[in-house]
Amino acid sequence: MAITTRRELKAVLFDRDGTLVLDVPYNTEPDLVRPVEGALPALTRLRRDVLLTGVVTNQSGVARGLITVHQLHSVNLRVESLLGPFDVWEYCPHGPEDACDCRKPRPGMILSACNYLGIRPDECAFVGDIGADMKAAAAAGSRGILVPTPVTRQEEIDAAPEVAGSLEEAVDQLLARSIL
Repeated sequence: MAITTRRELKAVLFDRDGTLVLDVPYNTEPDLVRPVEGALPALTRLRRDVLLTGVVTNQSGVARGLITVHQLHSVNLRVESLLGPFDVWEYCPHGPEDACDCRKPRPGMILSACNYLGIRPDECAFVGDIGADMKAAAAAGSRGILVPTPVTRQEEIDAAPEVAGSLEEAVDQLLARSIL
């Protein structure tokens, strides 16, 4: 008989734009940051359950010269002031053509965040709004939950390992099955 190792959920990582905050393409203005409905209550529940939280975000606007690293950090600080504190932040400043290891759907940022937090990828879940997020979670060996938005394609929804109608529903699913 095979013995299955069960890992306790220790952290939940989130995509930023479209998942935690409304997507403002290449946002350079912290005042434009608006949390999605239910983001703060969902994060509060996770933190109350002593789970670590983090943000993992592609930011190709840096590579494209549409946003500076300083502007990116200013927007991230605004996200944190509205929804934080987060235990880890990871961002990829590269464009799709750069073929880096960090840009989702590759797992680099999730693996880096887990390393920083001192946990294994299978002790982490990743919540995002597009297929690249789910592919990154799978490639890292983490649990993935898709929270679709109007820009999420149907084939991404169909391919997702788990789907939730909102961030609060995603947290319900995570806390209901906190053992991976």
